[in-house]
Amino acid sequence: MNERPLNVLFLCTGNSARSILAEAILNHLGQGRFQAFSAGSQPTGQVNPYVLDLLNQQGLPTESLHSKHWDVFARPEAPLLDFVFTVCDNAAGEVCPVWPGQPMTAHWGLADPAAVDGDDAAKRHAISMAFRLLHRRLSLFVSLPLSKLDAMSLQTRLNQIGQHPSPDQ
Repeated sequence: MNERPLNVLFLCTGNSARSILAEAILNHLGQGRFQAFSAGSQPTGQVNPYVLDLLNQQGLPTESLHSKHWDVFARPEAPLLDFVFTVCDNAAGEVCPVWPGQPMTAHWGLADPAAVDGDDAAKRHAISMAFRLLHRRLSLFVSLPLSKLDAMSLQTRLNQIGQHPSPDQ
């Protein structure tokens, strides 16, 4: 029996760094079991170039990544969503559209690496740290026994993953 991949949407304000990283990482780690998307409430219209550099260094595809408004995923023709994760505090506090599919939601906030001031090395380090944290959280997510967890247990696990500390802690 072929089940469809579980659709996961990552939300951020600008949809240029954190949510893009999460989309790329989950599409890789999910190995076809998950289909990841990303969007923003106020998209910048471009993906952060340091994000693209890091993803390319990691061998992850970047061709389909682009900054877009979250309304794209609230349309009737949008994919039915199984999970929606906010990865920034601003997006978590905003009023979101009604998502098709009645997805489970969780907040997995982390600092905005695109907002880091400094030289190239500081910016690349911030992107790398965000990548590492998201990779760790998403590794935990894909390892969950989803078919064996009731909704309340799954929600608890999703919330716990969002509290997972940064790699440098």
